[in-house]
Amino acid sequence: MIAMPSVCFYFQVHQPLRVKKYRIFDVGRDRSYFNDRGEHNLNNQRIIEKVAKKCYLPANATILELFKKHPQFKVSYSLSGVFLEQLENFAPKVLDSFRKLVKTGRVELLGETYHHSLSFLFSKAEFGRQVELHRRKIKKIFSKEPRVFRNTELIYNNDLAKEVEKMGYRAILAEGADHILGWRSPNFVYQPKGCQKIKLLLKNYRLSDDIAFRFSSRDWSEFPLTAPKFASWISAVNGNGQVVNLFMDYETFGEHQWEDTGIFEFLRHLPKEILKHPDNNFVTPSEAAKYEAVAELDIPHFVSWADIERDLSAWLSNPIQNDAIKKLYALEKEVLRTKNMNLIEDWRRLQTSDHFYYMCTKWFADGDVHKYFNPYESPYDAFISFTNVLNDLKLRLNAKSKKRKITSRR
Repeated sequence: MIAMPSVCFYFQVHQPLRVKKYRIFDVGRDRSYFNDRGEHNLNNQRIIEKVAKKCYLPANATILELFKKHPQFKVSYSLSGVFLEQLENFAPKVLDSFRKLVKTGRVELLGETYHHSLSFLFSKAEFGRQVELHRRKIKKIFSKEPRVFRNTELIYNNDLAKEVEKMGYRAILAEGADHILGWRSPNFVYQPKGCQKIKLLLKNYRLSDDIAFRFSSRDWSEFPLTAPKFASWISAVNGNGQVVNLFMDYETFGEHQWEDTGIFEFLRHLPKEILKHPDNNFVTPSEAAKYEAVAELDIPHFVSWADIERDLSAWLSNPIQNDAIKKLYALEKEVLRTKNMNLIEDWRRLQTSDHFYYMCTKWFADGDVHKYFNPYESPYDAFISFTNVLNDLKLRLNAKSKKRKITSRR
């Protein structure tokens, strides 16, 4: 009989390097593509500083406080490479606070693509390179080697699990969507179809979204959500689950749910309430992966944690998104052939999934999550800036190609 569950907290921590409003007149003249500074309120530096004040610093301080109070409490983070770069440049205090958390030994850092990209969908080789770049970055900053993998926005299918297993990861995360689970529960550990060793951990989206999305909703029948109430829902899984995977954006704390909603107080009291039940405990994803898989799970089609569809449509549902991303990846061989690190890095930064998310036309009129920290007035503006940058990148490639030909003739 299963007398648990364990609770596994995983937080995505990512901010893109947003492309600035890049006009056609800038092509051939301006090689600075990203909105790092300037007067615009949605430039990258201001966003990092704003979210650091509202979320990262107070949330990290709260987690550290909880570690001191509850020796059993543990969490995990996936910190994208482009996010870590911005902390180094714009918010070193935040980076220090993450280092402090990791040094406690109660934090697991997960592997992902460095540039928070959709590379697995378009280039397995580039996907492998970005995963390795991310691994090196985590090792350099935190002296840790990721053992568990989560792909960008929890995009997952069987083929991804096979590829990640070859890389040596012990477990992989995915969305516990109803259409892939059917009658099964997300509160068990599974084996991906076609894999031998790697385990599959599925997000309990109902309980996760109660915190991430519904916490401050006065229209919700369970409002207000208190720590004792939520802990009782966790304990209700006892006997019918190994682990409750609570996966969410870290910005839930203080940014999506503002401090005045009581979200930090909720977080401060939650571990104590969960641990009141003697069968409950906290685990990292690596520890959860030690549980026996209860069954093989076949997920041939891509699933993600984005929007109500939980598919790829947030990034690839309209012609402008598909046009932009196909043209970007079509440059792969030519870009890599230059061996020019500035050019290669710009190309990789353009792969970040957020660029295509900003081009999404689903629900645009509803003022939904697609507008979150979006520097563009419309999806078409996002597409125009991206396309202009891509045209400038091509000019740089052509210049390198001509130079290479002249050099080879000599």
